[in-house]
Amino acid sequence: MNRAERAQMAMMLEVCAYPKPGNVDRCHDYPDTRLEHFLASAILAGPVFDAAEKTGGRVGSLIREAVLRTNDHAGGNTHFGAFILLIPLVLGGDIGGARRVVAGTDVEDAIDFYAAFGLTRVRMAESDDLDVNDPASTAAIRERGMTLADIMAYSAPRDMVAREWTNGFALTRRCADLLHSHGSGREAVGASFLDLLASVPDTFIAKKHGEAVAERTMQCAGEVLGGARDLRAFDAECVSAGINPGSIADITIAGIYVALGEGWQWDC
Repeated sequence: MNRAERAQMAMMLEVCAYPKPGNVDRCHDYPDTRLEHFLASAILAGPVFDAAEKTGGRVGSLIREAVLRTNDHAGGNTHFGAFILLIPLVLGGDIGGARRVVAGTDVEDAIDFYAAFGLTRVRMAESDDLDVNDPASTAAIRERGMTLADIMAYSAPRDMVAREWTNGFALTRRCADLLHSHGSGREAVGASFLDLLASVPDTFIAKKHGEAVAERTMQCAGEVLGGARDLRAFDAECVSAGINPGSIADITIAGIYVALGEGWQWDC
């Protein structure tokens, strides 16, 4: 399959895997966001990925276009973080290429990204002084000459998806390696997701519930891996409390994309 198809496949395989503690999957939805919304996003984003592969383009404008296209359903933001990772990967082909794409971003990419951000309902940290809803932030970005890579570096201490842009897609690489080690099929996706969840606090959880909850969720995932906690019971607890590791999901999508390009098999 080509790069655009791999990106769509990665989005679909991630959401269909079960169980992924706390997240929408084939067995449970959230009240306002359902499995169908995630699958719709994967389909609606197809032309953006196709354009990125065939004609290239600017990272910021492609992310903005992906958000615009996937706002057509009522499920809210489903894949903003995934687009931040997938667009450079599709443009560059692999992690090495994505690093070069990131290094080549400019101020216009940053402005387009902030426009895309403003179209979502992504939770922001209270300390963020570049507010996507404040026109003065755009002026500040221009005055400071901030590239999109600079924006990600600014956000990296509080956002693990942005951190992938600053650390060379390290967790994306790790997720791909985990998929290879866990074998083929959807069980490998769930196992890789859990491994990541047990190794690093999810910053989406931290923004929504606080850092202590993110740390505790990571510890509980480790207890599942160690056999001290039941996986499905942990999943039910997370869903009941609205604790959804959305950033880990985004990185899992990027890891699936990379693994697919390396020959990982999904259809066993």
